[in-house]
Amino acid sequence: MRRVVSPNCDDRPAGAELGLIVVHGISLPPGQFGNGWIERFFRNDLPADADPYFATVEGVEVSAHMLVGRDGALTQFVPFHKRAWHAGRSEYCGRTACNDFSIGVELEGTDDIPYATAQYRALTSLIAALRRAYPSLRTAEVVGHSDIAPGRKTDPGPAFDWAELKRLLAAAPRAS
Repeated sequence: MRRVVSPNCDDRPAGAELGLIVVHGISLPPGQFGNGWIERFFRNDLPADADPYFATVEGVEVSAHMLVGRDGALTQFVPFHKRAWHAGRSEYCGRTACNDFSIGVELEGTDDIPYATAQYRALTSLIAALRRAYPSLRTAEVVGHSDIAPGRKTDPGPAFDWAELKRLLAAAPRAS
């Protein structure tokens, strides 16, 4: 696992307990993979003139705790005890500001291109490790960005195979 520091994070509110894992999908420019632009975006180093799409996200400060590349490689941008800026305006089960109590995991992908098998395996391993490390996540829901920001966000989209993730998680070693 690689570690790359994103400045787009801060401290979680006092007493905030982890209770949700949010799966996202991202590609920069949209539909392109493996070019390093996501990392630069999360570091606030995305040159607006490098692609017409980049000008539309200029000045946006976002991050995630983890990025899962198409090959399953993991990159951590924000330590898990910190609040990554991944969810934006959000609500889940009556709780607002999901960044306060969630882990954000970005998958390199789009709503309409199938995610890679290596990504499902890496995501499963990551979730299992998080559930072992953080007791409050042992029974936590795993949801999509679209579940916590309906109408505003669509990722990880219909190309994400929730049934496959559920199957892999059921087969993963249990947290004790």
